[in-house]
Amino acid sequence: MDFEFSPRTRDLREQLLNFMAEHVYPNEERMYAEIDQGGDRWQTIPTLERLKTLARDQGLWNLFLPESELGAGLTNLEYAPLAEIMGRSHFAAEIFNCSAPDTGNMEVLVRYGTPEHKEKWLTPLLNGEIRSAFSMTEPAVASSDATNIQTEIRRDGDEYVINGHKWWSSGAGDPRCRILIVMGKSDPDNPDRHRQQSMVLVPLPHPGVTIVRHLPVFGFDDAPHGHMEVRFDNVRVPASNILLGEGRGFEIAQGRLGPGRIHHCMRIIGVAERALERACRRLESREAFGGPIANQSIWSERIAESRIALDQARLLTLHAAWKMDTVGNKEARMEIAEIKVAAPHAAIKVIDWAIQAFGAGGVADHVMANAYAYARTVRIVDGPDEVHRNQMARLELRKYRNADPARTGGEGKVYLA
Repeated sequence: MDFEFSPRTRDLREQLLNFMAEHVYPNEERMYAEIDQGGDRWQTIPTLERLKTLARDQGLWNLFLPESELGAGLTNLEYAPLAEIMGRSHFAAEIFNCSAPDTGNMEVLVRYGTPEHKEKWLTPLLNGEIRSAFSMTEPAVASSDATNIQTEIRRDGDEYVINGHKWWSSGAGDPRCRILIVMGKSDPDNPDRHRQQSMVLVPLPHPGVTIVRHLPVFGFDDAPHGHMEVRFDNVRVPASNILLGEGRGFEIAQGRLGPGRIHHCMRIIGVAERALERACRRLESREAFGGPIANQSIWSERIAESRIALDQARLLTLHAAWKMDTVGNKEARMEIAEIKVAAPHAAIKVIDWAIQAFGAGGVADHVMANAYAYARTVRIVDGPDEVHRNQMARLELRKYRNADPARTGGEGKVYLA
């Protein structure tokens, strides 16, 4: 395996770094301020919209979408370093039209949508004209096991009728959100628990869809994006709005979440890298007890441990991206599960130490506070740690069931002196 940047990635990486330095970092505080202006936090951010136009004009647009002519044509491995750069700012991914859940939803529409779906929703999403949301998690059941979901998708003639209660529908608070991908049960009695679910497209606004409230993350409302609680009351959509066919929802979810986990992990590494850089600059500029704080041995140890943790997480993530590109998402599921656990754990540790380096200022800083909230949330989104650890254990145990222990000395005997 070779993790050397491709020429295309090197060029795009340099362009991204320049764009971030020239346009994104200098405008972060302005964008935070614009969210609070006018008394309505659930409106578009003018500076962000201006930067989106600029990014698109410079060709820094839709950099994801492997194996598709609609994006930049990058592999997962080529895109991963770019996602890390975008992770360094709370606003950056959307500026380049590479933010969740739109990336995952666009991938779903590319892979599983009909020509009509693509014309109606994929094209405006790729153009950055609308936003989207993904409704899977439910408050009444443990949604980490997707077979638990209870939202009903019932066929009625030429329509599907949807009834259910969802939450953490990220993106549904955005005034530009025009499409929900909803997962529910269309065949609850199917003996195959993984064939009971379907996914259906629900356009917004819709008279049967009620946005109940936004759900804060450590007190952040993430406006104007938001994570919303949503009710579906006799929501009728054309039968043609089904994705791939009845009973294919679990299959689609697995296909959607693989690349999304790579994106989350590389973004969170970027978040933590920026936190480490800011901490190091702070430690060298502040004095306590007769010298720079950076000279204290405890901080030397923390800086070194931070570098080890982030480099380990990055290499694991690049390896997972390489496997996805070479053998496919299904064969790379062990590696994907590994990074989904390892990357946020590394980031949380590094960001926590960075906050400590800033002292009281660290808990009031926009960048640090958002970084910590995001890193902790990534331990839950797209499957909690526990689910990924269970999958890794099953895959690890499976390797030895039919293997010859004589080849490895792994026969499991206990040798007593």
